[in-house]
Amino acid sequence: MASSAKHFINDPTHLVNSALRAATLTNPALALDADNKVVYRRPHAAHDAGKKVSILSGGGSGHEPSFAAMVGRGMLDAAVAGTIFASPSAEQVRVAIQARVDHHHHHGGGGGGGGVLVTVMNYTGDVLNFGMAVEKARAAGVPVEMVVVGDDVGVGREKAGKVGRRGIAGTVLVHKIAGALAARGRSLDEVARVARLAAQNLVSVGASLERVHVPGRAVAPTEDALAPGEVEIGMGIHNESGSGREKVELPALVGRMLAQMLDQGDADRAFLNVNSNEVVLLVNNLGGVSVLELGGITAEVVDQLARDWRIEPVRVLSGTYMTSLNGLGFSITLLNVVNTDIGGPSMVELLDDPAEATGWSAPVAKQTWEEKNAATREAKAGGEEQAKPSGLKTDPDEFRSKLEAGLKSVISVEPEVTRYDTIVGDGDCGIGLKRGAEAILKHLSQTKLTGDVVVDVAGLVPVIENTMDGTSGALYAIFMNSLVHALRTQGSGDASPKTWAAALRQSCDALSRYTPARPGDRTLVDALYPFVETLAASGDVRGAAEAAKRGADGTKGMHASLGRAVYVGGSGFEKVPDPGAYGLASFFLGLTGLKPVEDGWETV
Repeated sequence: MASSAKHFINDPTHLVNSALRAATLTNPALALDADNKVVYRRPHAAHDAGKKVSILSGGGSGHEPSFAAMVGRGMLDAAVAGTIFASPSAEQVRVAIQARVDHHHHHGGGGGGGGVLVTVMNYTGDVLNFGMAVEKARAAGVPVEMVVVGDDVGVGREKAGKVGRRGIAGTVLVHKIAGALAARGRSLDEVARVARLAAQNLVSVGASLERVHVPGRAVAPTEDALAPGEVEIGMGIHNESGSGREKVELPALVGRMLAQMLDQGDADRAFLNVNSNEVVLLVNNLGGVSVLELGGITAEVVDQLARDWRIEPVRVLSGTYMTSLNGLGFSITLLNVVNTDIGGPSMVELLDDPAEATGWSAPVAKQTWEEKNAATREAKAGGEEQAKPSGLKTDPDEFRSKLEAGLKSVISVEPEVTRYDTIVGDGDCGIGLKRGAEAILKHLSQTKLTGDVVVDVAGLVPVIENTMDGTSGALYAIFMNSLVHALRTQGSGDASPKTWAAALRQSCDALSRYTPARPGDRTLVDALYPFVETLAASGDVRGAAEAAKRGADGTKGMHASLGRAVYVGGSGFEKVPDPGAYGLASFFLGLTGLKPVEDGWETV
């Protein structure tokens, strides 16, 4: 039985855009920023009087009713949508944070003080793009916190490695709890803390009888299809494989799923000891199970929890919350209810609080229909406002000539970087670095530098964001946004190598919040960290550049645990360094007038 490739709407762009508009048709309190695919709550004098924390989430489309239909009073304030199963861009998210929700920055006092909580599921693209937007908003003075939810135990520790657990249906409970707490007027710190606590106390696992078909895509080859009666246990919400496939009836299937969540003897999967006397159960339809069948599944789950695990949930939620298009499957989520330590309310009270969101089982009120509210939020002028001078100074001519030398060095090593990346990656790393370097050189040739370090570095950020794509582009953009912020905290006067080192170290810390990459993982971090550490210790830029080159050379023979190289087979990694690390080291060497050569460096 192959997955059905029949759809009423076969154009994926039209499908996503029209579905987002539908969110405003079924809940008149919502508005749509169609250009940025942001569904948000219309401003409303009556309930926007207090300074409330705004909750913002999002991700790829195809998981409806998450996230657009979770926007509404008591839940999300905005949701940002990507295309089907793809993360929205950092720019979409930035607009949402800075222009589509209240954040009351630049003035505290009164009520909870506002701010924005961004919640995101643990997928690389989402974490990086939302992370980049969060760093930009922070740099612009918006109080913002980010919580990453990874509740799926379908893939164990061994296989998930550093990337960690995927985010699935349990995320919706985090939104409901955080949204209710924000609606009660609590502070950003409290709302973020309770959201994290909820995320840490969630376990979920899914199962599916079939992979799903994405409208507008060619039908996948049939060898991947599941045989009749065969179930994929632990399947992700984008067709990702789980822990295995087998022919199994519902009672045995539910037994296996509950064991993956609850068996403390399974070291690979015992992510959470469900030990509370209050447990919330969510049974979620992945999109293609009939309502009748979901009822039968829910009854089986509740029976087994009582019989085999002596768990009697205090709340049972059953329905369609987080789908995988029309996925013929379901997921089970357990929330271990723990004390929130904020002097009440409890997590269960927060789940019970009213919410007016069509994706949460709560009706839209009569009053909302009759108000015919037509207010919208308008965009604030672009994100490229000029950075304010910081008083941290450098000689503009020297700054330009060193930067140009570093960039030319990157361009000169493009053939080597491309060769390395053809062996261990998808061959685009060198071109990506060269494109970024050329764009910055062009910017430098057209811009008069001010000698204010913060202003001049801030000017480079949009160039990097607009010309470097892919994962490494996002990493550079996060790093540079953070660097602007870090330099601003260094005080005024002349920028010494130690000043730069302190700021660079802060940016490394910021970057580490959005990527698990650390030295030894065969990424550009292997060149970055030695440069920063050596610079901090000695203040010697040349010594730091040489340390970066040694770090890059040291990636030869190193197994990749992140990045494209994880998926590329063969033994090429034994022969060549990591292309990203080599490219970055070449930039550092160029800054100091050294030129990288095959097994070392030479003075130009």
